[in-house]
Amino acid sequence: MKQVIIVAPQFPPCNLAAVHRSRLFATHLPKFGWQVRVLSVASEYYEEPLDQELEELLPEDLDIIRTHALRSKPIRLIGDIGLRALWWHYRELRRLIRESSVDMVYLPIPPNYSSILGPLLYRAHGIPYTVDYIDPWVHPWPECEVAFSRAWLAYHCGRLLEPIVLKRASLVTAVAPGYYEGALVRNPFVDRSRCMAMPYGAEGADFSFLDEHPRPPTLFDPNDGNRHIVYAGAMLPRAYSTLEALLNAIRYARDCDPVSASRLRVHFIGTGSVPSDPTSYMVKPLIDNAGLSETVREYPVRIRYLDVLNHLKHAHAILVLGSSEPHYTPSKVFQAVLSKRPVLGLLHSESTGCAILREANAGRVITFNESEPVSGRVPLIAEALLDIVADKSGYSPRRVNWQAFQGYSAEAMAEKLAMAFDDVLSRAGN
Repeated sequence: MKQVIIVAPQFPPCNLAAVHRSRLFATHLPKFGWQVRVLSVASEYYEEPLDQELEELLPEDLDIIRTHALRSKPIRLIGDIGLRALWWHYRELRRLIRESSVDMVYLPIPPNYSSILGPLLYRAHGIPYTVDYIDPWVHPWPECEVAFSRAWLAYHCGRLLEPIVLKRASLVTAVAPGYYEGALVRNPFVDRSRCMAMPYGAEGADFSFLDEHPRPPTLFDPNDGNRHIVYAGAMLPRAYSTLEALLNAIRYARDCDPVSASRLRVHFIGTGSVPSDPTSYMVKPLIDNAGLSETVREYPVRIRYLDVLNHLKHAHAILVLGSSEPHYTPSKVFQAVLSKRPVLGLLHSESTGCAILREANAGRVITFNESEPVSGRVPLIAEALLDIVADKSGYSPRRVNWQAFQGYSAEAMAEKLAMAFDDVLSRAGN
């Protein structure tokens, strides 16, 4: 069996997108001929809240190697965990390569700086490596324009290091093509035939775990006579226009049908700017400004992954809030469908999430783009909200096209990645 090492510094117990994707690949790649070893960091070096229950979702025989890292306390010189662990990870990877047959190194981004290990190992041992864009690395946020700020420094470091990392990469993957498209424009030497997009992948076993370990939701009572809609996840910087359209739609619904709209409750979970800070509101100021504090509530703190799924499972509908960026493909689409609750997707028309929801017949998708802005969709969104309150969304788990959705499963994505790994080895003559 061929061997791949997944470099995931915050591998469970941290609930982050890169960790989630790495966990799914680690679970399913062995089915397709690839033994997985995970290189991570001891949890005492993490800054994020721990979620020990995540470890119960891992295969019992998964080999996880945990190293030291530079501490961020009492003096926080460096925040990025990949950079803090870089020396220890490089030393451990070289040991593993010397002592066993390593065929591939998989480097998810973020954390960005762990990807430097790819060219270092290639130069020392000729080991092929894959760079997986879970988020774009070089991304010009408004904060980047402030000279010598932390965001400015990170942006320019990315511009410097990204071509070095991509030059020797055997495979470049991403959750959607738009996530690496900018990198290909900046680095035209990258062979596009070695690039491949794969969504996150849906993992039904996570909901099966909840069936076996039932628990009540803690943030709302699904039996209080109201209709609860849940959005769970980060609040993206370029999703505020979508959020404002949603809030305007709630007000529009109140004007059209005040009795029905009075039963509507919308919950934003884990949307704070600081995951562990209960006062780091990102949505509440807009809620208060719209006069909707009785209808819409924000819970800024990031709760445990399985608790998030549990709230989706007990909601009456799931909200998927899209960004104005066409490439954005929310991983929460898969969790929303697997919750077996009607989904209301407010997505850019070019987002791959639109096709996923429509093919699965999992709910209603309202799209927008540059020529048809989301602000013009307010009446349609209001109509969809009132349909959810009246239980007229037309959704039923029996009507979901589960066969089509299976093509987006975590196992299917792992198979696709394994085939790409095999192709890399065959081209190298291994």
